[in-house]
Amino acid sequence: MTIMQQIITVSMVVLGTALTRFLPFLIFPARKPTPKYIQYLGTVLPSAVFGLLIIYCLKNVSILSGTHGIPEFIATFVVIVLHLWKRQMLISIAGGTICYMLLVQMVF
Repeated sequence: MTIMQQIITVSMVVLGTALTRFLPFLIFPARKPTPKYIQYLGTVLPSAVFGLLIIYCLKNVSILSGTHGIPEFIATFVVIVLHLWKRQMLISIAGGTICYMLLVQMVF
């Protein structure tokens, strides 16, 4: 990449990041009530994202070969316990990922 291409690329990334950060505040100003469908999405999307992550992470697990999915299901259990304990999605996901990586690298 030339210097000009690098400058244009970085500028577009900065513009895209700034746009996605400021656009919601422009579309939904504080002085107007938030639309009902946006409030609905705010309540259902976190659970939907968690469900999507579970499906994505377990889609290729074969219980009939290899480790029989044991590290995956132990890590899933860790995620559930952490989430019930702390109620923090980031801690749950990070804890499950760390647990899985340790199991795969050191145990299985």
